[in-house]
Amino acid sequence: HFFGQPFKVLKVDKTLVDYYTKLSDFHAQFRAVGTNYNQVVKELRLHFSEKKAMALLYKLEQHTVELVKLSRRIVELSREMEAKWSQKSV
Repeated sequence: HFFGQPFKVLKVDKTLVDYYTKLSDFHAQFRAVGTNYNQVVKELRLHFSEKKAMALLYKLEQHTVELVKLSRRIVELSREMEAKWSQKSV
């Protein structure tokens, strides 16, 4: 008790704060990639032959698949982090 009033001690896990800060930054970058993706597709169709545009779109698609894999891994890691954090706070 402090001045006759109960109080709670809160412990802030800096690792968790850093993780979510970086996750937020990454999310913003990921959204920017989505915007740029749409612009690239438009430009490819305007400035290249269909054959060349299709070849470049195929490469873009492969990189998109990698981004999807990365995104899924981030979700897994976030769930693991949440599970560990919730166990600590109990």
